[in-house]
Amino acid sequence: MSLVRDVLRKKGGNVTTIAPGSTVFEAAKLMHQDRIGALVVMDGEEIIGIFTERDLLNRVVADRLDPDITQIYEVMTGRVAFCTRDTTVEACRTIMTRHRLRHLPVVEDGRLLGIISAGDILARELADQEETIKYLHEYMLGAV
Repeated sequence: MSLVRDVLRKKGGNVTTIAPGSTVFEAAKLMHQDRIGALVVMDGEEIIGIFTERDLLNRVVADRLDPDITQIYEVMTGRVAFCTRDTTVEACRTIMTRHRLRHLPVVEDGRLLGIISAGDILARELADQEETIKYLHEYMLGAV
């Protein structure tokens, strides 16, 4: 059973963050530049929200807000689900599916350690399945 720590070991702990007073335009530029779908909103060392592509579409574009003047704190998702390094990949998938989330920050002792996406979860589960298939193949046919 894989843990979030296994995902982070491969992916790394780099997380792009943004301040709540930044503009939506600045956020969109960062997301485009880093080719990511979410930014963790930080007030100093404290996580206060998350801003995602879905927030941009539903709370800015659909409401015709001006991204040059709309600040992140006005349109971010304030309630942030998160996991720890010891959370199982399966538990993350369940949480993400049930609550229709695509990103989970990894937090321990109030510190942001990384972020995992639905794509990261899928990639890890596929790697686990491939490893199991290889093991079973070698077991059934003998080591080659």
